Amino acid sequence: MRFLFAIALLSTLSACAQSPTTSDRIALGNENLESILPLLKSKSVAVVGNHTSVLQADINSKPTHLVDTLIALDVDIIKAFAPEHGFRGKEANGAHIIDGVDSKTGLPILSLHGKHRKPSKESLEGVDIIIYDIQDVGARFYTYLSTLLLVMEAAAENDMEVIVLDRPNPHGHHVRGPMLNPDYSSFVGLAPVPVIHGMTLGEIALMANGEGWLKNDIKANLYVIKCEGYTHSTSYSLPIAPSPNLPSDKSIALYPSLCFFEPTIVSIGRGTPTPFEIAGYPLNPTGDYTFTPVPTPGAAPNPKHKNQLCRGENFSCSNITWDLSILVRYANTFRHNNGTLDGFFTSTSFFDKLAGTNTLRLSIEKGLRAEEIEELWQQDIEDFKTARTPYLLYPL
Repeated sequence: MRFLFAIALLSTLSACAQSPTTSDRIALGNENLESILPLLKSKSVAVVGNHTSVLQADINSKPTHLVDTLIALDVDIIKAFAPEHGFRGKEANGAHIIDGVDSKTGLPILSLHGKHRKPSKESLEGVDIIIYDIQDVGARFYTYLSTLLLVMEAAAENDMEVIVLDRPNPHGHHVRGPMLNPDYSSFVGLAPVPVIHGMTLGEIALMANGEGWLKNDIKANLYVIKCEGYTHSTSYSLPIAPSPNLPSDKSIALYPSLCFFEPTIVSIGRGTPTPFEIAGYPLNPTGDYTFTPVPTPGAAPNPKHKNQLCRGENFSCSNITWDLSILVRYANTFRHNNGTLDGFFTSTSFFDKLAGTNTLRLSIEKGLRAEEIEELWQQDIEDFKTARTPYLLYPL
């Protein structure tokens, strides 16, 4: 029965992957089983995935986790690795994820957001090939990108292959923000790209190999399984929230702009129904929108300004996908007569890690307008766009 189910599943999913795509039908890389399965034949496989790692045979069927699909097709899955937010995507940002066992399959799940952020040599024992299948949101500081680079690095060091099952980037239509200065490299900024890089993770993986981003200039033995029906100008609505505090298309659109508020006094709505759609703080002298952050299990167990009334703005009805002026405007509400911003930044070191440079913070402290600050990195962005061109898999 299991063999017959596997044959039927493969037939259905392959037909879906091969069917003509339209502007409203994008076939994800994980749907192209006819390309994936030959690469896995007689191999011991590890999957780097989470709750977004699902595929759907057709619009009327229930989504199936990639691990369940591959096991049903007799692929030898021996373990899984989980990024930030955990294998099922229910953990809060920054939460220490511990190793565990998948209740459905019995597979060991090893954390890449706990003791280890890069697979260790011991954790990869017995593995021939690693599959990476996670939905990203297109911002450098969203840690799924850093996890990809560290997985590629570990695979290269241990002489094993990596398959990236590509997915659309909801911010694939533009490139914005400062480039990463290597001096500020961290887990929230590992790839030397702008804050919004406009690339899919498959394209980023190719560029990491081609440009020598991995440690000691090593290169991963890499396969990228493309999406079908996608261009960088395609509008893509994520069918599954990629993490607890990005529950909507609007929050994902605003995330690159509002994330800079994390190491400041300003709340972006963690602990409310609309995280990353609002901004404010107690005693804010401006704004006509109020909200009160409360502890929210799995999303915001201890939110900033817990149980305090915050005043600010609701951006839910805006069309913002990048707006540095919001950050500058809020910072200026803290500007003292001597020009300082005492009380605005709560962690300058973390802010600089998010920005990937100290230029943004110093420019805000100096009193530059958003347009003047943006101009500081325009040439870097143009140079990056030129450098990424050979690695783009999809039309702009």
